[in-house]
Amino acid sequence: MSKKNKIKEEEPVKEELVNENVTGEVSEDQSMESEEKCLCEEAEDDLTLAKKAFEELNDKHLRLQAEFDNYRKRTMREKSEMLKSAGESVLSNILPVIDDFDRGLAVMHSSTDLKAVVEGMDLIYSKFQEFLNRNGVKPMECVGLELDTDLHEAITTIPAPNDELKGKIVDCVQKGYVLNDKVIRYAKVVVGE
Repeated sequence: MSKKNKIKEEEPVKEELVNENVTGEVSEDQSMESEEKCLCEEAEDDLTLAKKAFEELNDKHLRLQAEFDNYRKRTMREKSEMLKSAGESVLSNILPVIDDFDRGLAVMHSSTDLKAVVEGMDLIYSKFQEFLNRNGVKPMECVGLELDTDLHEAITTIPAPNDELKGKIVDCVQKGYVLNDKVIRYAKVVVGE
């Protein structure tokens, strides 16, 4: 064989080697591209799942917020209705006492028996006190006790009649009342010095 033939024979071998190398590199690139495509597809799937989860959570949040707003409005409406009806029940329970006062005043103007009028007023007063007790309103006892600014309002001071009453309540000008252990009117008192 001549030199040319040797070169020609060697050239195809070199071309095959080059093709094998090129093919090998291409196949690695292709495998990397397919891996990248798989990773991209997985990332897109993860992103899609995350978007769905976000939409579900957002929807739940909006529904919960709307439900809470409806609850708040409903409780406010119920509270205002309860306040209206609570006042109604108290006033309807006091009407019999007012009826007794009306009858007592009518009898007072026409009666000549003072003892019967006083007795009638005492009965009305005791009935009214009973009504207050049923509704949790109680008068405060204050004469002879220490001044408590959470319960009493001192309107004046006077010299104490004896040493035991110094710094204590000597007289009650206006009774104080508590409703279920809450002061609804402070007692106006006179304190001894």
